[in-house]
Amino acid sequence: MSTDTHCPYCALQCAMSLTPRRADAPASDPSMTVAGRDFPTNRGGLCKKGWTSSTLLDAPDRLTEPLIRDEDGSLAPASWEEALDAVADRVRLLQTESGPDAIGVFGGGGLTNEKAYQLGKFARIALRTSRIDYNGRFCMSSAAAAANRAFGIDRGLPFPLTDLDAADTVLLLGSNVADTMPPFLSHLAAARAAGGLVVVDPRRTSTARLTDDGQGMHVAPAPGTDLELLLGLTHIVIAERLHDDASIERRTTGFEALRRSVAGWWPARTQQATGVPVAVLRWVARRLADGGNTFILTGRGVEQHANGTDTATAAINLALILGLPTREGSGYGTLTGQGNGQGGREHGQKCDQLPGYRKITDPDARAHVADVWGVEPEYLPGPGLPAVQLLESIGERDGIRALLVHGSNPVISAPDAGAVRARLGDLDLLVVSDFFLSETAAMADVVLPVTQWAEEEGTMTNLEGRVIRRRRAQQAPPGVRSELWILAELARRLDAPGRFDLDPSAVFDELARASAGGVADYSGLSHAVLDADIDAFWPYPRGSRGTPRPLLDGYAHPDGLARIVPVSVREKPEAAATGDELTLITGRLLEHYQSGAQTRRVAELVAARPVLEATLHPATAADRGMHDGDRIVLVNARGAVTAQVVTDSGIRPDTVFLPFHYPQEHSANLLTIAATDPISAMPEFKRSVVRVLPAP
Repeated sequence: MSTDTHCPYCALQCAMSLTPRRADAPASDPSMTVAGRDFPTNRGGLCKKGWTSSTLLDAPDRLTEPLIRDEDGSLAPASWEEALDAVADRVRLLQTESGPDAIGVFGGGGLTNEKAYQLGKFARIALRTSRIDYNGRFCMSSAAAAANRAFGIDRGLPFPLTDLDAADTVLLLGSNVADTMPPFLSHLAAARAAGGLVVVDPRRTSTARLTDDGQGMHVAPAPGTDLELLLGLTHIVIAERLHDDASIERRTTGFEALRRSVAGWWPARTQQATGVPVAVLRWVARRLADGGNTFILTGRGVEQHANGTDTATAAINLALILGLPTREGSGYGTLTGQGNGQGGREHGQKCDQLPGYRKITDPDARAHVADVWGVEPEYLPGPGLPAVQLLESIGERDGIRALLVHGSNPVISAPDAGAVRARLGDLDLLVVSDFFLSETAAMADVVLPVTQWAEEEGTMTNLEGRVIRRRRAQQAPPGVRSELWILAELARRLDAPGRFDLDPSAVFDELARASAGGVADYSGLSHAVLDADIDAFWPYPRGSRGTPRPLLDGYAHPDGLARIVPVSVREKPEAAATGDELTLITGRLLEHYQSGAQTRRVAELVAARPVLEATLHPATAADRGMHDGDRIVLVNARGAVTAQVVTDSGIRPDTVFLPFHYPQEHSANLLTIAATDPISAMPEFKRSVVRVLPAP
């Protein structure tokens, strides 16, 4: 009997069915067979990662019992009682010595809504710590901050993905969807057929190549100049009177300030700053304004910068003056990356939020959530530290002394990863819940084995804001526990108030009550409702049928108007590359995902991409006497990374590209800088200065 569920990887959340291995099949076959299932986002298609996802369920290095670091420094098997008692006892001691904020919690954008919600609740009423954040801070925080500022609501795509099917023009900035979420491409077919797919990326990626043969245009600005590009496009739209005056007047505030702020970004200056020819700038601006079905979409390439919020805001400003968000058949959106990157940031993992996307500083929000949790509002801590600052606080006065990690691998995924590794080693206690011994788990004092995606019930929220059901297809191995059970057991040992349910459906019901009346209202949903496979787009208040297009009738600010917020170019964290230096950009591969802790365990995916490759322009490689297959070292003040050369004329000569999925001396984030956006706290992942040298 097959089980209908969804892929464990990206936020497209492709639908699939899992069928147990036949009794007469060889034991070497996967325990579950994967089949694509018709669903609006993937239409039965899956990428390589999805097709091979069940392999992980049988991985030989699966964690199946708790581990505790013994006196000789090795991780040794232990019972659950021993492991949880050790964690609880150490937490109590550290909090007695240094206060509640001595304990930090680091969550993940791949956790189900139930686990993300319970983790936030656990941090605040069992640990009473403000020090909680999650790896979505490295993914969606700039886009979220920009959307909240402009619209009053942060839903990655404020429209169903199928709306793109009738698009005439799609401006896609900083996202290589052909590799990161291949089934997405079917939704770009109409724009390509109309010659209107515009891909902005310093590399000629697989997605950029879709614009060939008259199907659109590839725009390749210098790395880190997306903000300048957007300001220049906005200047042209205003100067040529291509903007939608009626929409600006009825739906927005701030246009005159925007007009003044972009006055200096005339086309020639924009060309000088970005390297994009004036003729291309004018073509793009006019194409966006031609009145057809037009969408502007952003991804991490333009958002993972120290000016990421302003860059996303500039994209939103351009969409607003063209009247796109409230025009049926058009719109603005951002492409969520992690599987539950949307839901994971709505219900309490972020340092400044409570369930329902409520602000933790709002007295009414605190009172509502405290009532659901059975505590007084003053019992809840205030806002904490975002991810980079949380990790940087280790070893500092009043910094965290212990860290509980769920669904994340910061040793690989955090910026300036070498410094992060060193700090984690200074903790008094590191506890990691995972199903494999990830690079972070390998450093832990206590490792707790948890369920995988096909072994648990729950919900996820995809890139459209659609809430979907994750269903259990098989039982977890003996000795493995759910995070819900772990959090409940620790809460009991810590004498926490409130109730910590083990049943995911009961946890979801509590989440729904806690979110009621919030921006991300799930109060009309339950597992039973979702089991009917309805189109459940939040906000979904009780008695409603959901909100697939929340911006069509106005914006979520009290006056119903969008905020046009002028932004400007600020000094970048690192000076531009000079001499023999290159600008490093990072990104994903088709075959791998995030830190690679899962996909590097799938033989088929590893065989396709076995080693870290640094992509250089042929001329750049020739200038350095380098050839395809040569071993090289990329270095800067933060670290050194060893890679193998691959040349590609589709990358700018001043740029080098590294994927970020590989460990140890092949980890791209050894080179990235921990400078952060002042609004979103997003790190500067996408622009670092390096030298490229032959390997010794």
